[in-house]
Amino acid sequence: MTQGFQPSAALTGGFRFDNSWHRDLPGTYVEQAPDTAPAPQLLVLNHRLAAALGLEAEGLAQNPGWFAGGAVPEGAAPIALAYAGHQFGGFSPQLGDGRAHLIGEHIAPDGQRWDIQLKGSGRTPFSRGGDGKAALGPMLREYLISEAMAALGVPTTRSLAVALTGEDVRREAGRLPGAVVTRVAASHLRVGTLQFWAARGDHDALARVVDYAIARHDPDLVGQDGRQLAFFDRVTARQARLVAAWMGLGFVHGVLNTDNVALSGETIDYGPCAFMEAYAPGTVFSSIDHQGRYAYANQPHILAWNLAKLAESLLPLMGDAEAAVQVLNDRLSGVADLYQAEWLAVMRHKLALNGAQDGDADLAKGFLAAMEGQGADWTLAFRRLAEAETGDTTPLRALFADSTTLDLWLPLWRARLRPDATAHLRAVNPLVIPRNHMVEAALQAAEQGDLTPFTALLVQVTDPYTDQPGREAFALPAPSGFGDYVTFCGT
Repeated sequence: MTQGFQPSAALTGGFRFDNSWHRDLPGTYVEQAPDTAPAPQLLVLNHRLAAALGLEAEGLAQNPGWFAGGAVPEGAAPIALAYAGHQFGGFSPQLGDGRAHLIGEHIAPDGQRWDIQLKGSGRTPFSRGGDGKAALGPMLREYLISEAMAALGVPTTRSLAVALTGEDVRREAGRLPGAVVTRVAASHLRVGTLQFWAARGDHDALARVVDYAIARHDPDLVGQDGRQLAFFDRVTARQARLVAAWMGLGFVHGVLNTDNVALSGETIDYGPCAFMEAYAPGTVFSSIDHQGRYAYANQPHILAWNLAKLAESLLPLMGDAEAAVQVLNDRLSGVADLYQAEWLAVMRHKLALNGAQDGDADLAKGFLAAMEGQGADWTLAFRRLAEAETGDTTPLRALFADSTTLDLWLPLWRARLRPDATAHLRAVNPLVIPRNHMVEAALQAAEQGDLTPFTALLVQVTDPYTDQPGREAFALPAPSGFGDYVTFCGT
């Protein structure tokens, strides 16, 4: 989509916008400016990401209004995007950006196109009665977790900045400081984007949006016969890899509605997400997921369910309906095997197995079986395999209430190790993740005006693999008195 675009001379901050969605997809959005922030203050700026995007941090810092709403950089064209979605299994034909504004698409020095979106920046026609605002805590949470995920090597939207607006928002907890996070994404195209047009029977608009998505994410398919099916295969592969990566880290997204499934294969929307500590397949963090629909162990099943909704949306574009249904059903029947292969690749990596053998899936599941019900911390258990490989099993066994099953498993595992297993285990299994109790403490302090704990935690989670003195407190699970962790959506 960047062909023919000639970046203009450097603007203040370095933004170079070429707004293809605004230009190429009229009718799929509403032109909408962000609300004006009465007293914008840039609170956090991601200097590393800014540099990677070819942006000038000094110029960005001088323009806090760009990140709090109201003022936008030269070349921006703010819009609110339309999309639909299945939310906890029920279909909502119109959702859309109710508190977000895509201000434009920035072209980085390498030619890559990036959506620049403000979240928490005010009401739009899609707000459905909401105030369009966001509180500081959840915006810092998205920044922290998304940057941790990037450091862990997981495809994800990124966070460029968090800015205070200078006004409070009203929530159940009372009046909280209002804030906006600036989100950077390969695109904000979702399964729900296609559902919006498919549900309306507007196949012309659907075809335009699908071809636009193909041009952005799979340009080698542009103009090909059968490109819709090929695109489905690409999205399926990206999502299978993504969910397998989540599972390897003990990450629970928490709200895997179809409007939160990005066609780019990035993790998007960090509302009720959290990292599992003690391994328990039924782990749920979301306050509204009463049935465990999006529990840790259910994420692969929801992957297949969401892909079925993608298939239904693409069906009108695929010619003969009966033949298309058969082809798509064949593809969907293979999703479980595709995911299993991705998961096994992740587990072979985490366990430092030497090559691939037929019994590897059983070996990986054996480690999980040893952990289940024992209170064993997911992250530390994999990390401490490095000591166990050298013969010191004490740190690993200390995580288990009963290590009997583990002791039987360890010799089987040692027989499959690669020659550089110790170094490999430390290189691929993080020491530090965003521990839930530390996240909450950092956010609560920030809401009281103290950003020090947040900054300290951000430094740690964006360097997740390094062993060094002083990191011990960041590597340990929550103390026993912390209790069950609950997260909230839409805050």
